[in-house]
Amino acid sequence: MTVRAGIVVTGTEVLTGRVTDQNGPWVAQHLLDLGVDVAHITVCGDRPDDLTAQLQFLADQRVDLIVTTGGLGPTADDLTVATVAAFCGRELHLDTELEQHIDSIVQRWRGRMTSAPDAAPLREGIRKQAMVPEGAESIPPTGTAPGVAIAAEVVDSVPVRPAILVLPGPPRELQTMWPTALDTAPVVEALAGRSEFNQSTIFAYGLSEADLAATLRTIEHEVSGFDDLEITTCLRLGELEMVTRYPESAAGAYSRLAEQVTARHGDRIFSTDGSTIDDLVATALAGRRIATAESCTGGLVAARLTERPGSSAYVMGGVVSYANEVKSGLLDVPAEMIAEHGAVSEQVAARMAEGALSRVGADVAVSTTGIAGPGGGSDLKPVGTVCFGVAVTGQPTVTRTRRLPGDRTSVRALSTTVAMHMLAEVLRTP
Repeated sequence: MTVRAGIVVTGTEVLTGRVTDQNGPWVAQHLLDLGVDVAHITVCGDRPDDLTAQLQFLADQRVDLIVTTGGLGPTADDLTVATVAAFCGRELHLDTELEQHIDSIVQRWRGRMTSAPDAAPLREGIRKQAMVPEGAESIPPTGTAPGVAIAAEVVDSVPVRPAILVLPGPPRELQTMWPTALDTAPVVEALAGRSEFNQSTIFAYGLSEADLAATLRTIEHEVSGFDDLEITTCLRLGELEMVTRYPESAAGAYSRLAEQVTARHGDRIFSTDGSTIDDLVATALAGRRIATAESCTGGLVAARLTERPGSSAYVMGGVVSYANEVKSGLLDVPAEMIAEHGAVSEQVAARMAEGALSRVGADVAVSTTGIAGPGGGSDLKPVGTVCFGVAVTGQPTVTRTRRLPGDRTSVRALSTTVAMHMLAEVLRTP
């Protein structure tokens, strides 16, 4: 059975773009992992009429569960619980045990403050957060705001309103509350009977969406059960991600799909088990130590490498050598080489990597030097020209030049991806 859900992200700060929504994608992914089909994610401001309109829209779409995020605090614009209660036709009542629980949290918080807020407004805010719709199940707060779960309304065995799960807006609080929220009776009932789905990911590098789409159109006529596969593709930072969701009964169809895609594009497929390029580089660096030498990327490669927990086992350090004087002074790139070939050249990229290798005392080093723009380009070396080097102890240094599209931010981000793929390629070469 397909269980459908809709998500309403509330908050004028999100609607206006002052704050980037983290909750919608997070909740959607975790629902998908549970085998729930996420039909819609909507965003609305802190206005009761607008939230009510979103709730009604999702109810009209016949979703089984609505998840709202935000609007649960003590201030006047935190109106989600009251609005959801009105939508469900339920009165609010004070949960005194919940009020005491929130009060104890607030008192611990006040004890760490150098100056405490006025007591009367504070008590009113606590009381507001302890108001629960009649018949709803409250979820203990992970900050000061509790969540709420309301069961679906069914009349004569016909669903007339979906279950509603009300969660806080701060991502840390929402994510911490999530496991408990899933165990509430209204959510358990809403998700009961859902089909179990598998999800598999294939990653490609240097493969266009158009080429993959053409391959999928061909495979569609060759693979029995293809229609049972839900395939989505996304091109991100030069990598093409193909995610397929499918019931266990279609596992054979997915295997045949993966075989066909790999057979047609094997030279550009770098992962068929969901491993990212960061995973592959980390594995390849086992037992080795790496250093970075960056110009145009300004430390983004080092940041990418150190983003993974445990990266201290193989990341030694790096140099951001933006100025030519630093390239020469810290990485031993001859000034004459820079004068002859230019800072953006494979010769300089090679010496940067080799300089990092010797100066830091690493086994592997990667370098970037390029023109990220918007200025600085020429006919010979336009904006987007980036040179890369990878040096490995005991092996010839490998260099490469790429011309990358987009603005400054895109060129720098794409350069980081190129550097990671070069590392993986060189490190797996015997």
